Amino acid sequence: MIGYVTIGVQDMDRAKQFYCDLLADIGASVLMDMGRIAMIGKSMEEPMLAVCIPHDEKEPSPGNGNMFAISAGSKEMADKLYHKALALGATCEGEPGQRVPDVFYGAYVRDLDGNKLVFYVFG
Repeated sequence: MIGYVTIGVQDMDRAKQFYCDLLADIGASVLMDMGRIAMIGKSMEEPMLAVCIPHDEKEPSPGNGNMFAISAGSKEMADKLYHKALALGATCEGEPGQRVPDVFYGAYVRDLDGNKLVFYVFG
């Protein structure tokens, strides 16, 4: 159902480098780069992350309550992505752990621009 999620960033080169480094282990890379917006993912047929300079050219501002989720596939990969994000300069928003017994495992961070994301596993 979801084609892509867009987040505003201050520096396109920095954001592309952060997300390409972070998501390389799950096969993601820049699929399309149009200057002020770039699509990052595994393929154009799967959900993607778009990083962009806001259209109005004002400072990007993460929304209160907004977050995007990246399926990690396993608890081990969720942990790995969480620690990799921190090593790349992200900040912790919730250490890796089981949130709902036998249902949801998540690890939360904020990226270099303050956007919140979670690496998760259901089941």
